[in-house]
Amino acid sequence: MTDDARPGVRGEESPADSMLTGDTYLASLDDGREVWYDGERVGNVTKHPAFANAARTVARLYDALHAPESAETLTTVDRFGNRTHRFFAPSYSSDDLRASRGAIALWQRMTYGWMGRTPDYKAAFMAQLAEGHTFYGDYGGNALEWYGRSASQVLFMNHVLIDPPIDRSRPRIEVRDVFVSVDREDDNGIYVSGAKMVATGSALTHATFVAVNSGVAARMEPGRDDDMALVFITEMDAPGLKLICRPSYEAAARHPFEAPLASRFDENDAVIVFDSTFVPWENVLAYRDVETTRGFYASSGFFNRYNLQAATRLSVKLEFAAGLLLRGTEAAGTAEFRAVQAAIGEIIAMRELVWALTTAMVADPEPSIGGTVVPRLQVAATSRLHSTNMWDQVRALFESYLAGAPIYTVSSPNDLKNDELRPTIDRYFRGTGLEAEERIKLFKLIWDALYSEFAGRHALYERNFAGNQDQQRLDVLRWAETRGDADRFRRLVDDCMADYDLDGWVTR
Repeated sequence: MTDDARPGVRGEESPADSMLTGDTYLASLDDGREVWYDGERVGNVTKHPAFANAARTVARLYDALHAPESAETLTTVDRFGNRTHRFFAPSYSSDDLRASRGAIALWQRMTYGWMGRTPDYKAAFMAQLAEGHTFYGDYGGNALEWYGRSASQVLFMNHVLIDPPIDRSRPRIEVRDVFVSVDREDDNGIYVSGAKMVATGSALTHATFVAVNSGVAARMEPGRDDDMALVFITEMDAPGLKLICRPSYEAAARHPFEAPLASRFDENDAVIVFDSTFVPWENVLAYRDVETTRGFYASSGFFNRYNLQAATRLSVKLEFAAGLLLRGTEAAGTAEFRAVQAAIGEIIAMRELVWALTTAMVADPEPSIGGTVVPRLQVAATSRLHSTNMWDQVRALFESYLAGAPIYTVSSPNDLKNDELRPTIDRYFRGTGLEAEERIKLFKLIWDALYSEFAGRHALYERNFAGNQDQQRLDVLRWAETRGDADRFRRLVDDCMADYDLDGWVTR
């Protein structure tokens, strides 16, 4: 597709408001996609107990785009005439980024910060296709077309960048039976096979962006890895594409009273498998092109922007954690203890630090492609590093200062509904200033947030969703070197040592 192809992008050629509603979003998922769960192929994911509540949660986000009380905060009209979510449009100023942060925060407060891969996450990349489409050369028109589709409808995209943990010590081309590579091509498109992980929330998305992460891309070589040098987008109903899902915490949740978070915010993770899957040429962004495949991650602004979304989400989640520990210690009668107050203060300080990083990202951006601005790379990298380690600290504080209180509960809501048992529960399970039912309800929520299997998955997600811990630190160092910061740090030391020599002070 040529660079001039703009169908569905310009406002004169498309409706002013094509954004999905909750109902049209749910209907769009009933497309015959191949999702496997518990040994069976799922029919309609929106009706399956492993996915239905999470799908309805996302539908509420889409409805908020159209609600009078939230539409102004959430939406804008982009330069092509599309009404869209603010973060789905490119940002051209600090004010644009600040407004985008407000839209992200509003959506995140609807899930209390517990859904990391809501549609605005991948908008961090898709929005930059509008002004950055020329980066993709002959496939630039495809990039621009996908921007128009994504922005005008506020499409829910997921991505897969990670190779399965199989033979990673070997060159990728030697693991061709597992890692995504080209089988063949024809006039209509390409056919690819292989697997990628981890496709978070993918069963409820419209399309998947497929590429490689920065660490793998850096090791790719022209002439050796061309068959695997691919960047493309595939719709979820593409023939030969299948999702193999992990256990659903939503399906295991017996009742909202028992698992109020897992029962509606579970973003099921899946391995995505391509079995000679057809990808039409119009969905290709880079083909057998090591340089473009290697460069898109750094050149697209995705890294800078996704860290704004991730940090805004985490700040909301930390607000929720602070509220949980406040309520939990009040119910236990320990809220006035000095050490407990110090622990709560630590969580609040974490929240303020993360929010301050988002403020730095929106207030002091750097120029990007096509006149856009993105959060400054060094600040985004710093946010990534610190944010991915904070949730471990939160969990440690809960375990230390609530101790065994979250275990002090009942087996199910049925215990509370039993007339014979209820008086005993009311007497022995009450909290400080709380009736037994309210105390149990609170600690069931705390358990789901910090101690359940759902909570364990979240701890793993927070620590690893942005890449491995070594890579996070290596990237900070690499960008300090490439952007001149490291030399500035060295000069500061050199200037200090230039103040004196063997004879004493050189300068006074």
